[in-house]
Amino acid sequence: MNPKLKEKIFESLSAVLPITGIVLLISILLVPVEIGTMVMFITGALMLVVGMGFFQLGAEMAMTPLGEGIGVQISKTRNIVLICLIGFSMGAIITISEPDLQVLAEQVPSIPNYVLILTVAVGVGIFLAMAICRILFQINLSTILIVLYVILIGMSLFIEKDFLAVAFDSGGVTTGPMTVPFIMAMGVGLASVRGDRNASSDSFGLVALSSVGPVLAVLILGSFYNPTQANYTSSAVANVVTTRDVVWEFMTSTPPYIKEVLISLIPVAAVFAIFQLISRRYQQRQVKRVLVGFGYTYIGLVLFLCGVNVGFAPVGSSLGKDIAAADWRWLLIPIGMLIGYYIVKAEPAIQVLNHQVEDVTNGAVSARAMNRCLSIGVSVSVGLTMLRVLTGLPIYWIIIPGYIIALILSRLVPKMFVGIAFDSGGVASGPMTTTFLLPLCIGACDAVGGNVMTDAFGVVALVALTPLIAVQIMGIVYQYKMRAAAQPAAAGAVSLDAMDEIFEFEEDDEYDEPS
Repeated sequence: MNPKLKEKIFESLSAVLPITGIVLLISILLVPVEIGTMVMFITGALMLVVGMGFFQLGAEMAMTPLGEGIGVQISKTRNIVLICLIGFSMGAIITISEPDLQVLAEQVPSIPNYVLILTVAVGVGIFLAMAICRILFQINLSTILIVLYVILIGMSLFIEKDFLAVAFDSGGVTTGPMTVPFIMAMGVGLASVRGDRNASSDSFGLVALSSVGPVLAVLILGSFYNPTQANYTSSAVANVVTTRDVVWEFMTSTPPYIKEVLISLIPVAAVFAIFQLISRRYQQRQVKRVLVGFGYTYIGLVLFLCGVNVGFAPVGSSLGKDIAAADWRWLLIPIGMLIGYYIVKAEPAIQVLNHQVEDVTNGAVSARAMNRCLSIGVSVSVGLTMLRVLTGLPIYWIIIPGYIIALILSRLVPKMFVGIAFDSGGVASGPMTTTFLLPLCIGACDAVGGNVMTDAFGVVALVALTPLIAVQIMGIVYQYKMRAAAQPAAAGAVSLDAMDEIFEFEEDDEYDEPS
């Protein structure tokens, strides 16, 4: 086996093992689960581990070089119109190929799937072009975010509350496993050409701005279509008895994902082919490496999506329904927080972000610190989501104050942490959120008789919100530690200068003495 692939699979295993263990413990201690269902879950977990390993290696070999290459080439172009056109096209193409967006489109009635997908793609394209211009012209990210979120919050006050959660969820699902590696790498490529002291901090923020676009676009769309309920079909647990049944269930469920991921990757592969023909940037060996990377990405996404949807999602829905139907339903909040703490580690794009942050900051912000910070943020998100499911708390009572706090913090932390924080919010809400946490919330909401549209939807939006606050708090702590470390160094420098003066004075006195 490829040593690098083996390393990635072991990383994935360490990420998925905790959430698998939690579900097993819940099934043993609280909610009994049939053996067949548990075998399905464990098989899905194994597919998820292998799929994540293949995907991470594929993204490293294909998506990252492609994104960086396009970013570098854009930086060398002086034609602003061409830059915006390229940014818009890339944003729209990558978004249309995002598997998570297909899942969301199926949940929203009254809006045709292609209308919702194209609306979201246009939103991402426009705001990715804006994000590229921000890096090139060195515009402060915090200022842009404050203006955009003020507009967003203002618009949300005039939208039907039944549609608000879906609009905010759309911002999270667009930044999934296909989009994040490409867009983040493009940011690094754009900033690398500049070479100034703010280049590292400006390389972040593309995902953040790309997440705002679809929310605004879907809010506008909602004023025309105004759907009133979610057309969500709970994932049914497959009726399996033998191991042959389990294998057959996964084999028959895989072909749709083979087709779906192929359709998703074809536009990206076409972009690579066109970019290579025009720029001749990559040598023959690099082209082969990128093509192998596309192969790894394809295999990884098929295994990941099949494992999560067939093995994980049905168990999530079943657990949520059974826990919420019990007398101790309030345990759903701490259980949800525990699941949220560990589930973010299993998001494939999170690992891409964390390692990129560690590389860009030269280890000043480690991948471990980012993992811990994001886990705490998502844990709080899921706890708040479960509270909403049980009480019917309106989402805007959490979303609006949360974004106000995040925007205030953006004026207090180092610039680099603003981009990292707002990028991490979009990255945290990936396939694991839409295919495990959402069914968990839906199952619980059904059991308590709540409104799925207002009480269960919104989990993606909340998962995208709390990391903004958590990472910026980490930035404040980091800034404080840096200042505290600088003070003794400054004091030491003063002391050394004083000692030099003393020694110079003594040497002068000694020199002036008569022999």
